[in-house]
Amino acid sequence: MTIGSDDFHATLHSLRVWDSPLPGFDPDSAPGEPLPLFREWFVHAARAGQLEPHTMSLATVDAAGRPDVRTLMLHDADARGWHFASHATSAKGVQLAGQPRAALGFYWPTVARQVRIRGRVTACGPEESRADLAVRSRGALAAALTGRQSEVLESAEDLVLASERAWERAGAEPDAPAPTWTRYVLDADEVEFFQGDATRRHTRLRYRRTADAEGSWLRELLWP
Repeated sequence: MTIGSDDFHATLHSLRVWDSPLPGFDPDSAPGEPLPLFREWFVHAARAGQLEPHTMSLATVDAAGRPDVRTLMLHDADARGWHFASHATSAKGVQLAGQPRAALGFYWPTVARQVRIRGRVTACGPEESRADLAVRSRGALAAALTGRQSEVLESAEDLVLASERAWERAGAEPDAPAPTWTRYVLDADEVEFFQGDATRRHTRLRYRRTADAEGSWLRELLWP
């Protein structure tokens, strides 16, 4: 079925957001650093029924400075930063090797909240990267063993055959190595928390890391 321009625009303009009661957010009560608030918001979103709250957007730039973005999963958030994983040979892996700075974006529409994070990305070593894959599912290992992420695919049949072989190996060899699989950690220097408001008086609280030796955080409100 082909959707015409009128149908598209009618549907687009009929959509509404934040029609249900929204949580409040008092920035004066926010902690002195962003990680505890992120964890609080994350758990709150999950308990409020937000589907897949661990999915996030990762933005990078290529060698020509052109931005790129994709959706992937958060693997952890701790004192080191926000963790995710991919193949070092993928588009994102190559871009991060050339320019190890990136941005993350979380959007939880169920509670009208966003979190935006910017910082420097570090690739973890083979041992930690392998451990990242070891705790995940057989399907995750099969996908990692299939490899060749972001390369041109000549036919769908090629993917089916490679995936079938990878699934068989993942079942028979649960410790199979995936050499290019890499865990990454984004060490944030800026984190913004956005709480939506039905009257459009949104609350935006930004944390910025200072240049002092302690690496403390400056908190500031932003106009919506």
